[in-house]
Amino acid sequence: MKKTTYLLIILFLVSCGGGGDDDGGGPPPPPPTPDPPSAANLSAPSNNDVCQTGTSISDTQSNVSFSWTASANTDTYDLKITNLNNNQVTNKNDLASINTLVTLDKANPYSWQITSKNSESTQVAISSTWKFYLSGSGETSYAPFPADLKSPASGSTVARNSEGKVKLTWTGSDPDTSSGLKYTLYIDKTDGKQSPNDSYKELESNELEVSLDSDTIYYWRIMTTDGSNSSYSTVYSFRTQ
Repeated sequence: MKKTTYLLIILFLVSCGGGGDDDGGGPPPPPPTPDPPSAANLSAPSNNDVCQTGTSISDTQSNVSFSWTASANTDTYDLKITNLNNNQVTNKNDLASINTLVTLDKANPYSWQITSKNSESTQVAISSTWKFYLSGSGETSYAPFPADLKSPASGSTVARNSEGKVKLTWTGSDPDTSSGLKYTLYIDKTDGKQSPNDSYKELESNELEVSLDSDTIYYWRIMTTDGSNSSYSTVYSFRTQ
């Protein structure tokens, strides 16, 4: 009789799921990782556009239309416009459309780029950077775009070679011509604006090796000229080892 009672108790526990691991319990699986946004393709103003006039609203300003193609997995866009003469930045953030109108000062070179964002992802995607020149009234000749400083990067620490030299590189472009540009390198320990060495003037190459002291902070910039007009890059700094 006791054996029968024990058997009934065991059967009861099993039928009630007393020791089962097949009830589908436990935490639910994590949600899938959202796809990050893709970079937008820029449309207008076109790259290196010298004839960009926009819609004039005064003697000194114009409205400029910016547009780009929609990028995948993107909710909103940030537009960043930089005045290449004074490095003043204009931002328009969280744009839901793929075009917008911005008021800018005439007779200045600009660069612009788009950042694509997704509200469900912390990752962003940044487009290429395009340049254009917003014409002023009566202009027929334009200054070169300020040079892009490539290396050393600003804030970096750089090793000198066996001869105690560091190579500086940059790129230049001009709205009027793609050739004939000359460069002057400004490099010093003060602010990148002291009088340059004569051997650093009228350079036709976009790189130069310079003898520098060790463990020293240097400031540098590039003046670009097309023979008639000139422009200055931003100032970068770096430390030598």
